Amino acid sequence: MLQSTNLQYSYSANNALEFPDIQANKGEHWLILGESGSGKTTFLHLLAGLLTPKKGSVQIGNTDITKLSGAQLDKFRGQNIGIVFQKPHFVKALSVRENLQMAQYLAGVPQEGERIRTILDRLNLAHKLKSRTDALSEGEKQRVAIARALLNRPAVILADEPTSALDDTNCEEVIQLLKNEAAEQQSTLFIVTHDQRLKDRFENRITL
Repeated sequence: MLQSTNLQYSYSANNALEFPDIQANKGEHWLILGESGSGKTTFLHLLAGLLTPKKGSVQIGNTDITKLSGAQLDKFRGQNIGIVFQKPHFVKALSVRENLQMAQYLAGVPQEGERIRTILDRLNLAHKLKSRTDALSEGEKQRVAIARALLNRPAVILADEPTSALDDTNCEEVIQLLKNEAAEQQSTLFIVTHDQRLKDRFENRITL
């Protein structure tokens, strides 16, 4: 489902980051561990096609995303990759529902109102459907970010430090939520973190 080969990225001419190869099958859950500055977020952004590698390839299904044009990549990402960023970003003037509808629109998929209501209900957020995102608590914003990542039934879910600022109870809730939703959709899940609480929760682990 997702394969990376010989990935390298460089922020300067004299310093190149090299990343391990990945061969992840449909429905597998992976944990990528590493201390701050080890390149975890860079690796995640390469897998998502948000950065262009200096060398190497990323293949999702039968598509090498490093070969796609900008417009092709945007459309492919919207339809096949769900991303939970470390800090959620929304259009503040829009409601929760409108932010999710925009994610469907930008991906070029039908705007399914029932799908939005169903996924928000699973995340105990159905009552926030009409709320503006800037009126949500940090925990609610995080759950809306997860809803947005899962909305278009992505083949791959990528989460960047989803538990780093959470206490033990909320950490457990978020991880179980991501794993349950990924299992429901048979999505391949990657969580990038330095949170050592998660290291025994995943069979497939890579340490940078």
